[in-house]
Amino acid sequence: MLQIFSTFEHSASLELAISSLEKNGVNKERIFAVPLTNRKAERRLFDSTHNEDGISLLSTGAALGTAFAVVGASVGFRLAWGPIYWGLIGTAGGFLLGFLIDWFYYKVIKKRQHLLRGKNSEVILIVECQEDQGDLVEHILWHHFAFGLARIQS
Repeated sequence: MLQIFSTFEHSASLELAISSLEKNGVNKERIFAVPLTNRKAERRLFDSTHNEDGISLLSTGAALGTAFAVVGASVGFRLAWGPIYWGLIGTAGGFLLGFLIDWFYYKVIKKRQHLLRGKNSEVILIVECQEDQGDLVEHILWHHFAFGLARIQS
């Protein structure tokens, strides 16, 4: 016996793949589909050491802080407090502006795009078949847009 694991997006192509498998001699009892549930928790904006998602709220703030520090120090030569204080004020203002831009982008715009996109959960499809049917089953699954396949002999 051979088990073939594949992942699909929950769509009509999954249904077509299952019906095509049944037409080509795979019993209904040998096809098992497991839907995966979507994540219910909202993404956290501040990461811990052990939980990172690749989103940084500090990078734009650091870049703008540096740019504003240079401008503040340059202009500070002509102002009353001098270049050091105005450089520090520029750093703080630029960092705060960059942080607020990133926060607004990830909290409002990206969240709205994620809701509009409506990505459905994926499905794991497990097919048990004879070894001589393995290539045919793989061809059918790839033809119906499987995301990935794994073949396990038992």
